[in-house]
Amino acid sequence: MVKSIAVVLLGLLAFATAAPLDQPVDNKWSLLPDANGRLHLASLNPYNIPEAQEPENRFTASTDTIFRLYTKLNPTTPQIIALNIVESLTSSNFNPAHPTRFIIHGWNNDGFSEVNTILTNAWMTRGEFNVITVDWGIGANTINYPLARTRVASVGSVVSSFINFIQANTGISFNSISIAGHSLGAHAAGNAGFFQLGRLNTIFGLDPAFPLFSYASSDRIRSTDAVYVETIHTNAGLLGFDLPLGQTAFYPNGGRIQPGCGVDISGACAHSRAYEFLAESIVSGGFSAVPCQSYEEILENSCTASGPSLAMGGEPSNFALRPQGIFSLTTLSSRPFSRG
Repeated sequence: MVKSIAVVLLGLLAFATAAPLDQPVDNKWSLLPDANGRLHLASLNPYNIPEAQEPENRFTASTDTIFRLYTKLNPTTPQIIALNIVESLTSSNFNPAHPTRFIIHGWNNDGFSEVNTILTNAWMTRGEFNVITVDWGIGANTINYPLARTRVASVGSVVSSFINFIQANTGISFNSISIAGHSLGAHAAGNAGFFQLGRLNTIFGLDPAFPLFSYASSDRIRSTDAVYVETIHTNAGLLGFDLPLGQTAFYPNGGRIQPGCGVDISGACAHSRAYEFLAESIVSGGFSAVPCQSYEEILENSCTASGPSLAMGGEPSNFALRPQGIFSLTTLSSRPFSRG
């Protein structure tokens, strides 16, 4: 019974990833999991919603995106900084002397979803940071996945505008700013870096979303979106993008399924491991990876070492090393995941 359900779900998910956004979709619905593993009967056609469907929330990124600041002075109670409202910035605990880290969530998540809490706690544990969560939940919380997917560029644009706003009013260095984005948030992070002309320090693309994206998509995360771009692929080919997208691309445990996830039919457990791995690496390091000569070696699970090993994730990132390549590593099945 479990096997038959898995076949049906995987078939539906495969159909969702195969249908380009700019082509008509005959079958309007499919089962897709959000970043927390909840399955949703999701529309694959943003232009044909049944009349019984609740009207979509209007989403204007510049006014509907909420930026919440966490620091050592307020590690659990955020302060809202409003775009272009200088008093909200100057009256906050934002400290331009400290590095700034942005977190961008994915589909059917918001500013208080797990990816935000796990990564915020990691940076709070690591040291003094301005951690800013980007809540675009009004645009992400919709059964209409393609509509949420089309919003990654506008979310990235408003994050870029927000960065310009804090820089103009605090003098913060662009080089002290990094972004971590999960799933659709990874592509939004890439767009933020693109609008910043690639001058930000690091972008972590955490299992960048695959459904309705292709390598040719103009709004996907790219290796030029920051001085250093790293992608971590944990559910490649299902919920996460399969091909390497960053200057470095890490494929833990082969990059498709993850130990400890059991019968992960929807892929959501493996999908979330990307930010769990990054969080652990921020606090304790670890996750030494072996370089591969090609992506084909990832598929064949037969990496031929082509250079020195490299740490995945981390704080600081691999920014100073400027590495490039495709890397493979194995992890344990539960926390702590790192084998050292």
